[in-house]
Order: sequence, then structure tokens, then C-alpha cells
Amino acid sequence: RQSCRRPAGPQARPEPGSRGLPEGVEYIPTRKKGKNPMKPVGVAWYSLYAHTQLGYLFYKRQVKKAREQYPQGHSTPQPCHFPGVKILPIPVLSNNYSYLVVDTGSSRAAVIDPSDPLAVQSAIEEEGVMLEAIFCTHKHWDHSGGNAALHQWHNSCKVYGSALDAIPELTNPLVDREKVNVGCLTFKALATPGHTVGHMVYVLDGKPFGSPPCLFSGDLLFLAGCGRLFEGSPETMLASLDMAAGLGEDTLLWPGHEYALECLTFASLLELDNPALEQKLQWAIQQRQEKRSTCPSTLGEEQTYNPFLRTHRPELHAVLGLQQGGGEHPDAFRARVLKEVRRHKDLYKA
Repeated sequence: RQSCRRPAGPQARPEPGSRGLPEGVEYIPTRKKGKNPMKPVGVAWYSLYAHTQLGYLFYKRQVKKAREQYPQGHSTPQPCHFPGVKILPIPVLSNNYSYLVVDTGSSRAAVIDPSDPLAVQSAIEEEGVMLEAIFCTHKHWDHSGGNAALHQWHNSCKVYGSALDAIPELTNPLVDREKVNVGCLTFKALATPGHTVGHMVYVLDGKPFGSPPCLFSGDLLFLAGCGRLFEGSPETMLASLDMAAGLGEDTLLWPGHEYALECLTFASLLELDNPALEQKLQWAIQQRQEKRSTCPSTLGEEQTYNPFLRTHRPELHAVLGLQQGGGEHPDAFRARVLKEVRRHKDLYKA
């Protein structure tokens, strides 16, 4: 078995301005020179982005700018191989990842969250594979914007996702724990509401290939972070995160964004004495200085430094100034902790 886990690299100090950007599509670029180029959105903007044609037009502008700024992608792809399967991260937009997952025995493939259809199509052609499935984690354009073009170019390709989200070109709605086969690949869909009401993640069964499971997490879970709660409560997001964390410590995490540096830096402000966190941060700094991807991590690793998976930790409660109330259910208290961590993260500027 080949492991995609990478050891922490040599320690290095961050260069000025090398920290990660805030959470991509959920921010609006400003045009003022010398100012922070990203600005937090409000409820009104989110509604326009998620539910109207203006959101699609904004997405098209994002694609155009990213192709100009990152003609080779924002990061260097690092394919992961196991006997019979290949996972190819495709860096798209300014910090998104799509993933091409190939059954190397049959050359059949699936793509997760095809943000930029041209970048995905280029990978399909380079690999010489037949696209059979598009798995969409949620409706946001930076994850679903390429569905229509790819579906048009690959007529027999099916588009999978939750019927609860307005997934473009959806042909095969999925329910929680439903399985889909692509060649010898088996994907299980898991309902993980919170970021959106119909958010889903996809788990690739690694047993046939002698590999660990692979979690394609969309905007549920990032390296050291989690998605914003646009359409769900802290209680809902906590349940989704708990479900993901329960998949097994060796599960490989393939997130929807390259947010590692920002998220790890934020986490280090909450836990000042966490050796695992400090080691991972120094490794991520080195990776990003070289424009290398930071994925995958493992769920076991994430539970040692990701504050959104550590809502049970007393040291986190202490730094947030939170105490469990008398008679308060443990999960209700953890939801309060999650809400407070998310609030701090929303206010955080890298």
C-alpha cells in the first residue's frame, strides 16, 4: 500500500504576505488599491450568489481572473496512486480543488466538484479516461459551475448530488448513504448539512485497492478548518462533523479548498501549546512557499489540531471562556463551542 501522508517538512518562517486568503467564494473582491483584496460577505450577497443569476456571473468572473492569474493552477498537483486507482487533485479558481478519480484498470473516471470545466477536461484528456460521473458536494458555483459544460461534452456522464441543493444539471439525486459504482470504484454519499442544506460528501471505499478510505469533503471539512454555516445551525454542523470524524483515523481527507495555511495559523492562536499543530503549521508554510498542495491529511491528524473537531477539549473551552452549564447536554455544549470557534474564524484576518 502506498501512503499519501507526508511528514512535516523542515521548519521555515513565513514570508510576508504568504499566509492563506480568506475563504474564496464567500468573499467579494474590492477594487481599492493597497487594500485587502477580499471583503466578508453579508446575508444579502450570499442570497444573491446562491440563488440568482448574479451568482453565476460572479463565478464566471472568478474563473476568468483565475485563468489569467494562475494559468498552471494555484498549486502544483500531486497525484496519489494505489494499485488500481489514481486520485488527481486539480487546482482551480484561486484556491479550489476538483478531483479526478480514475479506475486505472478500466480507464473509467469520476470527478468531484468540477469548478472550472476546461481545467477538468484537460486532465481527462491528459489521463485518457472516460468520464462517467460528476459528484457534486453542493450547489455553490465554485463547486458546481462546470457541471453543465462537462455534461454536454460527455453525454453519458451522470451528475450526482443532493436533491435538497439546486445542483446544476443534476441527473441522479442521491440520498444519505447511497452508493454509486464507477468501474471498480465505489463511492458512498453522506448527507452533511450545515454549510448548505443539501451538502454531501463522498467516501471512496479503499479496501479493493488496499488503501485507506478517501473522504472528498467539499466545504464540510478543510485541513484545520470547516465551512461557514450559511444554511445550518451549529448543532447541525456539529452532527455532520462528528459523522465525518467517525469514518476512521486513517481516512484520507481531500478538501474542496486550499485553506491550510490560514486555518492552521488561526488554530495556533487558539492553542498556543500544541506540538502537533505547530509541526503541521511549519510543514504547511514550507509547502505553500513551494506552491505545493497540502492535501491530503488524515482524519486522525485532523483531530490533533483542527479546532472544529476539538470542541470537546478543555483547553479550547478555557481559551474561549466557555463552561458547560449545569444539566446542559454535552453535545449542546459542544455546539456552543463550535459556534464560538466559527465566530472567531469569521472575524479572523490572516
